[in-house]
Amino acid sequence: MNFKIISVCVCILFYNALAAQKNVQLSSPDGAIVFSFSLHQNKPQYSVSYNKQLLIKNALLQLEMEDGNPFENCTMPQEPSFLSATESYNLVVGKTSSVNQPYKKAVICLKGAGYLVNLEVKTFNDGLAFRYVFPAQAGKKTFTLLEEQMQFNFTGDPVVKALLLPNFTTSHEGIYTTAALSSIQNDTLMDMPALFQFPNHIFMAVTEAALLDYAGMYLTKKNGILTSQLSPLPNQERIKVKAKLPHQSPWRVLMISNRIGALIESNILTSLSPASTIKETSWIKTGTTTFPWWNGTIVPDTTFTPGNNFETNKYYIDFCAANNVLYHTIVESGGHEWYTNDGDGYQPGAHVDVTKPVSGLDMKAICDYAKTKGVGIRVWVHWKALYPKLDEAFAIFEQWGLSGMMVDFMDRDDQEMVNIQTEILQKAAAHHLHIQFHGAYKPTGLHRMYPNEFTREGTLNYETYKWGGELMPGDDLNIVFTRMLAGSADYHLGGFRAFGMPHTGGRGDFKVQYTRPLVMGTRCHMLAMYVVLENYQGMLCDYPDAYTGQPGFEVLQHIPTTWDETKVTNAVVDKYVSIARRKGNDWYIGSIANNNNQQMEVVLDFLPVGKYKAIIYSDASDALQNPNHLTKEEKVVNKTMKLKISMAAGGGNIMILHKLEE
Repeated sequence: MNFKIISVCVCILFYNALAAQKNVQLSSPDGAIVFSFSLHQNKPQYSVSYNKQLLIKNALLQLEMEDGNPFENCTMPQEPSFLSATESYNLVVGKTSSVNQPYKKAVICLKGAGYLVNLEVKTFNDGLAFRYVFPAQAGKKTFTLLEEQMQFNFTGDPVVKALLLPNFTTSHEGIYTTAALSSIQNDTLMDMPALFQFPNHIFMAVTEAALLDYAGMYLTKKNGILTSQLSPLPNQERIKVKAKLPHQSPWRVLMISNRIGALIESNILTSLSPASTIKETSWIKTGTTTFPWWNGTIVPDTTFTPGNNFETNKYYIDFCAANNVLYHTIVESGGHEWYTNDGDGYQPGAHVDVTKPVSGLDMKAICDYAKTKGVGIRVWVHWKALYPKLDEAFAIFEQWGLSGMMVDFMDRDDQEMVNIQTEILQKAAAHHLHIQFHGAYKPTGLHRMYPNEFTREGTLNYETYKWGGELMPGDDLNIVFTRMLAGSADYHLGGFRAFGMPHTGGRGDFKVQYTRPLVMGTRCHMLAMYVVLENYQGMLCDYPDAYTGQPGFEVLQHIPTTWDETKVTNAVVDKYVSIARRKGNDWYIGSIANNNNQQMEVVLDFLPVGKYKAIIYSDASDALQNPNHLTKEEKVVNKTMKLKISMAAGGGNIMILHKLEE
């Protein structure tokens, strides 16, 4: 059941002095979070508290339009409106299948510089969000936004964990910085989600939801105060958004809790997203996929020539069919894409054509064969090669029988690119194609609206092991507590040749291999990442013979990629995390450690009443010397139990709990 309430505030044309001075407050349903709004010297400002601790104090809201600033000298022409309601909906893909989330809402009408603007605020028990709504109004048909410059005037000096960026053209891949906010230099561009840790063990993550026909948002310090900054339209720096009225901004989201696990469990982003636009969804099937580019498209000694041909892809399709891998991805071979292209380094040339496979590659024959085996075929494609022929390409892809694709090298989130990605999702759905965005910005909850969006990258992940070793197991934790708060995170998972922790304690002795890459950490760390990460298109990116007969491969043969419920059983920022996810009656619990040995306790009180058969994979006692070694044990457990686990440096643990019949 989809339940949606729309509250419309019509600004009237007279000034109510009492309303203008009123301090508007909106608490969360449980009362812990309080949003306060007021006009100070005719400028809007807000404050936020949690459990009576002030986190944001008198932060200014600003809107710089090309023809004036509506908030520079504004009024509240009428009393705000309030309501309490519940968002109840089902998700086709997600970390939960059903959401029932109470909220409170206020609509505050503001008038200034010839503009009417509604500030919509929603509070949930795990955070709050607000956005600007520009209603249809006399005398204005369009607007040009130069900047929002919304302040986050934090109290004290919280510790920030965020990805710092040199500019707006970015794949959002890098090592995260953890530092006191005061130590971050002015004008440093900060990606979102960003995590802020306050005294008394209070956590706040800042991100955005429902990014549609608007510029992506970043954070930066201006005069010592954290301030929003929007990505500019291409080939200039001044204009951020050009739009017709009525219009609205994305939701500016503050996820807040004294338990870091609550931020991971939160459904606030999908609750702020519009309902699904795809009515018939039976064709949307998530699952694991090969990605042979990572391993080098390795095949065994054969009677055929490896390459962009039927035989090479048949080898991978047969592997998928034999091991319950739902998809095979066709990317390239020998450094050349599967489609016609005269460019270099996977970049589109003057005569690129994604509708024409390279000589010797019959895509329909491959799709037809895969269908007989119950395997779907996906492709990789550069967005600049795809977008100019979007309608023609999608129609041909559907005729071939493709299931979906990875669209790569997008590297922007200005309004133009945001609209391009929305158009790709809309038109892909019309041809029953799912999308995996690579080299792309963060999710914003729109997999509720477009459930054919399976995942986004926006992370430095295991693909980097093909050419460098800068990514350590502890960096995976940074992703969990930042980027993953926004949603599904695309990783090149499945490397089955674990290097473990570098013996020097640094990265210098990690062996880089472009084909058959090694991975940092242990085998159990890699297995656990399939549960720890929210990722609706999990990869098995190693080559088939790397898995055959290997301990733990049976986990990947049956691992779900979407879930009915998510619980965080234990989490300490920078040390470890343990996440439990339910599929049907079975639970999967994945735990990963940082770069040091870690011991932790998994409390099973989230389980329903009854007994479960637990299959537990742990780092072996010699995992530091032999990181591919693991132990496997079985035991019967129930909700009253606490399980102690030990993880090697860079290690992990995975438990699979099957419900037993009473």
